[in-house]
Amino acid sequence: MVIAIPKEILKNENRVSIVPDVASKLIKKGFSIIVEQNAGINAGFTDKQYIEAGAKIVDTPEELYSSAEIILKVQRPIENPESGKHEIDIIPDGKLLIALMYTLHYPQVAKQCAEKGINILSMDAIPRTTLAQKMDALSSQANIAGYKSVLMTANELGKIFPLMMTAAGTIQPARVVIMGAGVAGLQALGTAKRLGAIVEVSDIRPSVKEEVESLGGRFIEVDTDENMQDEGGYAKEASEEFLKKQKELIFKHVTHADIVITTALVPGKKAPILVTEEMVKNMRPGSVVLDMAVEFGGNCEVSENGKTVKKHGVTIIGEPNLPSLVATNSSEVYSKNLMALLDHIVKEGKLDLNLDDEIVKGSLITFNKEVIQERTKSLL
Repeated sequence: MVIAIPKEILKNENRVSIVPDVASKLIKKGFSIIVEQNAGINAGFTDKQYIEAGAKIVDTPEELYSSAEIILKVQRPIENPESGKHEIDIIPDGKLLIALMYTLHYPQVAKQCAEKGINILSMDAIPRTTLAQKMDALSSQANIAGYKSVLMTANELGKIFPLMMTAAGTIQPARVVIMGAGVAGLQALGTAKRLGAIVEVSDIRPSVKEEVESLGGRFIEVDTDENMQDEGGYAKEASEEFLKKQKELIFKHVTHADIVITTALVPGKKAPILVTEEMVKNMRPGSVVLDMAVEFGGNCEVSENGKTVKKHGVTIIGEPNLPSLVATNSSEVYSKNLMALLDHIVKEGKLDLNLDDEIVKGSLITFNKEVIQERTKSLL
């Protein structure tokens, strides 16, 4: 089977779907790999490294897509800003496209792919089960995003993180509030603690309290009888009453913080507002907010997608693609997620999309010219 690795064309996307080391492993498993020229260069991987791994380099996406049965991407297909051609238009029908499609936020892309006869497996729809752990790209990318978020906020803050005793007196530790104790939030907690900050974490799921405390964080607990977690382990959309209670409790913690990092996402929904403009107004001048959910509406009322802005004396970072800023490692772990999925769906050199398999059923969005995932279909 021939696998195509295109160069990502979304603005500021530096990752590549398969790194040379994983390409080499896939070739040993019997796959042929073709790579678009300079596909890995922004992640630190050269064409020479791909050639040494056994891959073939091609010059154009048209040549790439026509030769392959499976296309592995990081981002959903978009219109190329340089050529004006949409990636969907140059992918022949019958191909399998595997990428982070986010079809609950971009359902029209699924519709376009179905009309073109492109089958889609979406990496962000992989179910969170024990069997699928190695394929969980959302977790692998969120882990790196959580780490990077702390470094970015530390860089903007005019203070150091740790308690420091000097001859000139004692410097108090920075106070960090993290909203959301998913993979990104827990990694941010661990990183901020290692740098010496006092860290408080808020999450709508009381079940994560133990994890937060085991990493040295203080859990900000909202008193509720609601079950805030769905069957897949994701946070559910909270009720108005719960969000009101949460905002009242959070106000005090946020306004005393030096840094606030927000990570709260609900699949297929606009991100909930957790940090209001009123909270930002009451934060100390020089404080920093990083909104990790900015691409999907944002957790901070005054964050701006793709921009770092200063409002009411507070720096607000609206970086939509943190993993791309650590492209080498993000690409390495994403590659391994893809390889694990290929191991699961390719049997004896043949693609086996078994619709009764829970991983395939959860992540297969379009098949045989139809949108078959119910949640995506309901949005069209």
